[in-house]
Amino acid sequence: MSSPLPWPTALEGTPTVSVLERAIERQRLSHSLLLHGGDLGLLVGVAHAIADRLLNPASAPAKFPVKEHPDYLALRPKGKTRIIPIGKADSPEPGTMREFLPKLYVTPAVAPRKVAILYEADRMNTESSNAFLKTLEEPPGNTTLILLTTRPYALLPTILSRVLHFRFPSIATPVQADGWAAWLDDYRAWLDRLTTAVATDRKVVADHVFTLYGLCARFAAVLDFATEQSWKEQKEKIPDDLDDAEIDAIQTGIANGIRAHLFADIESATRAFALPKLEGATAEPTRRALVAAIEQLEHDAGLLRLNLNESAALEHFLLSSLRLWSRR
Repeated sequence: MSSPLPWPTALEGTPTVSVLERAIERQRLSHSLLLHGGDLGLLVGVAHAIADRLLNPASAPAKFPVKEHPDYLALRPKGKTRIIPIGKADSPEPGTMREFLPKLYVTPAVAPRKVAILYEADRMNTESSNAFLKTLEEPPGNTTLILLTTRPYALLPTILSRVLHFRFPSIATPVQADGWAAWLDDYRAWLDRLTTAVATDRKVVADHVFTLYGLCARFAAVLDFATEQSWKEQKEKIPDDLDDAEIDAIQTGIANGIRAHLFADIESATRAFALPKLEGATAEPTRRALVAAIEQLEHDAGLLRLNLNESAALEHFLLSSLRLWSRR
């Protein structure tokens, strides 16, 4: 008898996994789960481990890999906009919510129940969210729904109230890219110059601006290099049976994940710069600048989800930082 699909290594033996295993064993797992956290790959690993245990119980006469199982359903974002669309009412296209929902009510073919996974559930548009909400209100029998998201706050509150939440913290790994450590050092040095040199001198202002755009250009180079290196490593592990859309989704996920790491590092570097200055005469202006800078960074990083170019987002943040931190 084959062993169940293993849980992600970082989660083996954790209390959350123990709760899931007991619920599956006792057949008391909720019909609708929300798995959320900062690492989409980790969430996918957990969802597939759950699906394998539900679709391939010990009593099953035949076992299938999760993605090949007749009773496995999946819905992912599609197209360049990375949206889960509603689809046409009369003849919905594949990969749309209207094409997906009727399949949930079909009797399982092999397993005791079906498992449906919504990858990046926060990418549902308003119409898709409302249509899916109706399914959550009257869930199909013998079907487990698993929603995955790194942005649970982007889901409708009514959806959040109808699913059982499991949070999985991301396993932080520093971005290994040539030039990134030096970029962060130069960014902190730039902030230091902003807070010490008087910004009314034209040469000082010119230096601040030239440095700003230099940081933007170098950031783009670091991101491209890190993404290319990560893709080279990952594509060797990708199964041969994935179609172009799935491969494109993986590439996009890698790029977005690295980009998120870089922006998180910028936030950490900003806090590290400000922390020693939160004392004495500089405490209050530093606190105000730090709060405003972090809010601006979070806002600009959030716009990346709306397909704003990362260079434009970084440029806007640095221009705002120039105003917030400059000594006058």
